[in-house]
Amino acid sequence: MDKKNKENSVVLFNDKQVRRVWNEEKEEWFFSIIDVIAILTESVNPRKYWSVLKTRLKQEGSQLATNCSQLKMMSSDGKYYLTDVGNTKAILRLIQSIPSPKAEPFKLWLAKVGTERIDEFADPQKAIDRALETYLKKGYSKEWINQRLKTIEVRKELTDEWDERGVEEDKKYAILTDEITKAWTGMTTKEYKNFKNLKKENLRDNMSNLELVLNMLAEATTTEISKNKIPETFEENKKVAREGGEVAGNARKEIEQKTGKNVISNENSLNNDLEKKKEIEDAKSKCSKVIKK
Repeated sequence: MDKKNKENSVVLFNDKQVRRVWNEEKEEWFFSIIDVIAILTESVNPRKYWSVLKTRLKQEGSQLATNCSQLKMMSSDGKYYLTDVGNTKAILRLIQSIPSPKAEPFKLWLAKVGTERIDEFADPQKAIDRALETYLKKGYSKEWINQRLKTIEVRKELTDEWDERGVEEDKKYAILTDEITKAWTGMTTKEYKNFKNLKKENLRDNMSNLELVLNMLAEATTTEISKNKIPETFEENKKVAREGGEVAGNARKEIEQKTGKNVISNENSLNNDLEKKKEIEDAKSKCSKVIKK
């Protein structure tokens, strides 16, 4: 991984450090396996523990030990050494293989999540209810949540249309989405995420109400143009995607001209909602003090 395409940082777990590296291309965090083992097992020699565990995992047929990669990470002496790393999926699989009281809460959580996913497969409504609950817990307003759920419906209609036109691969979905996004924002999806300083976070979850509306307009328009023109090749689908995005792009420019403000912001709806709530609470507090006086 090229240095310019990665970001080194540390995440704290129970006040102990776990080194990690951000892969810009894959949009994934990679964590130090040795650090995770040291925390969960409290072993005096986590490297030896990992060596023994790798052998056992290979005998069990696990791909974890085979698929883990190495990246240079800074050690306690300030120097960089190649270190075994794993993405989130690999680390969660690793935790399942560690017999430790500290690993047990993670195993219970994984079992809970697995049960929920099975339940959601049988009854999709549970997935919608859980999404609503999660957004509310994060502090999003009900108005924003309703708007966000509508974007999911519009996106599904678009991907169904792409399926009808023979666009099946996720990678091609990403290319077409980039065409739409660039046409209405002037940025690719990745550039848009970087502008908002996002990594694993969902881009739509960090859009304002107006950004969501324009993104929906771009995708809904693309769907309608596609149904009308019936593109037969991938290049034709790309052209349709640009045309759909341009409709929302023109709307964005007109809004900006009328309001004198940029529609695209590096802020997000959640931050704005929380700031408004804080302003209201501060106002209430000041009023209370005045009344008491």
